[in-house]
Amino acid sequence: MTPEQVAAASKPVVLDLGDAFSRSPTTLRRARLLGISGWAFYISGRAGALGDVRAETAAAALGFVAPDAVADGWDAAARTVRPIEVAAASFAECCQWGTRQLGPLPGTERLSALVERAVGAADASGMPLFAAWRAMPLPENTPGARTAAGLRLLREHFTGAYLLAVRAAGMTPLEAVLAGPEGEAGAVACGWSPPYPPIGPLVRRRLWAEAVTNRLAAPAFAALGPADGAELVELLHRTRAALG
Repeated sequence: MTPEQVAAASKPVVLDLGDAFSRSPTTLRRARLLGISGWAFYISGRAGALGDVRAETAAAALGFVAPDAVADGWDAAARTVRPIEVAAASFAECCQWGTRQLGPLPGTERLSALVERAVGAADASGMPLFAAWRAMPLPENTPGARTAAGLRLLREHFTGAYLLAVRAAGMTPLEAVLAGPEGEAGAVACGWSPPYPPIGPLVRRRLWAEAVTNRLAAPAFAALGPADGAELVELLHRTRAALG
């Protein structure tokens, strides 16, 4: 497989598995223990890796979440706990989920090695959130934890690449969300308020942006070579199937 083919084939699985920990009841419980809402935990849990920045900076890095919605979550969390502490708590939950859910699965150790190689080779230019997460210390060192952490970082890499591609396509983040598979429901979930622009003219631009995303992410997978890239795709799909 070529690096772009590996990127295209792995992207939907990485986007799913890289965020799977956030749907765990134990992750949601951590927000309550910190004394913040689930939304505040999500926003600061992602953008908090940037440190004590302004809400506007966090919104620019997240991209696809409405700035007002980012500010609501960011400022609410900041009144109780520093953003970097929320990010660290989120990362700990991610790794613990990986140890529990991914650790027992066959092939996890090999998957962690392949994912870590891709993360290490990824170009972080123009992707501050990915760069910030790659600099975060790993809170747990089991194969399952390393796999979950690596998948989370790859997810941020794909998301950052997509944000760059969307802007290059002449689309706003809102337009990209509306043209995506979830449409207006996705826009609502990301905090964007109606009225929304028509999506008809946007679909072709979004497809172009998806292709550019694969090209931007490809260098991460070029480091694996064709055989290991194909193995990564196979292990990712096998892992997602095993988790149900």
